[in-house]
Amino acid sequence: MRKLKLQVQMTIDGFIAGPNGEMNWMTLPWTEDLNKYVGEITATVDTIVLGRKLAEGFIPYWASVAENLDAADFIAGQKFTNTPKVVFTKTLQQSTWNNTVLAKGNLAQEINQLKEQDGNDIIAYGGATFVSSLIKEGLIDEFNLLIDPTAIGSGMAIFKDLDSQQSLNLVGSTAFECGIVAFQYELKRS
Repeated sequence: MRKLKLQVQMTIDGFIAGPNGEMNWMTLPWTEDLNKYVGEITATVDTIVLGRKLAEGFIPYWASVAENLDAADFIAGQKFTNTPKVVFTKTLQQSTWNNTVLAKGNLAQEINQLKEQDGNDIIAYGGATFVSSLIKEGLIDEFNLLIDPTAIGSGMAIFKDLDSQQSLNLVGSTAFECGIVAFQYELKRS
C-alpha cells in the first residue's frame, strides 16, 4: 500500500499560517542542506494531494517556475508541475489545471483508494483545513514537520480538529543551517 506523507513548514508555536493566511514568517531562502533534504522526501512521490484553496495558488505558481529556466527553484517547479495532482474540492466542477484531477467524494474513501493504487508515495501539502481533516481521519502515515525558528502567537493550526489522541513515532530530526529543524514522525497504528 502506498504511503501518504505530509510536508509542512510551521512556526515553533504550531501554526502553518497567520490568522489571515500570512506566510511572511517563513524562513526563506532555504539553505542547500534543507533543499537536499526536501528533495529526498519528494523523490519517492508520484502523486500530490491538495485542498482547493491551496491548489489555486500552488499549481499556477509552480507552473510559472517550471517555465523559467533561470528560476532558483526550477527543478522543484518541474517536479510539482509534472507530478499528477488530486485536488479535493466541494465547489469546483472541473479542473482548469494540467495534470490535475478533482476529488469530490468522501475524503477518507478517496485517500484510501489512492493508497491502494499501484505507485509510489503520495504527498499532501495543504492548506490548513484540508491537512487538519487528513490528520483527524488518521490518513497521514508520515509527518515531515519543518519547524521555523519563529513564533507568531496565533494563526492556522493543523492539529486543532483532533477529537482523540494520535501517537507518533519519531523517525528522525535534522537541524539545518537556516535555523529550520525537521522532525519526521510516523503514525503509530494499532
